[in-house]
Amino acid sequence: MQNKENIQLGVGAIVFNGDAVLLVQRKNPPNQFQWAIPGGKVNYGEPLKDAVEREILEETSVVIQALEPVYTFEIIETSTTSDTPFHYVVIDFEAQYISGVPTANDDAAKAEWISRKAFSSLEVNNITQNLLREKFNFP
Repeated sequence: MQNKENIQLGVGAIVFNGDAVLLVQRKNPPNQFQWAIPGGKVNYGEPLKDAVEREILEETSVVIQALEPVYTFEIIETSTTSDTPFHYVVIDFEAQYISGVPTANDDAAKAEWISRKAFSSLEVNNITQNLLREKFNFP
């Protein structure tokens, strides 16, 4: 049985600049090398909106204003090949772009504004695909 220290709360942000959405190519698991909504872990005692604004700035150098939660999901990794199984609960917020040029930092290999046209040609993780299709009519 896993202990409670392997359960993490995460946040992400869906940020648009015109018709393009901010995505990162993940450098680390889960979903390594796939494109995804940027975000990260919430620190103990940190309000969710503060956490998402901090994480997006740290990961992409983009300043945002967090709005409301629009999507929640969890990832449970119980693989016997993993030394440290994990359980992430992630809350994605819609956010307003304030300023900044996407730059890959932290655990992102790349950070870019992705147009609707370019989106379909990328290897985007399933959760991000479903979220953007269901909530924002992406192709």
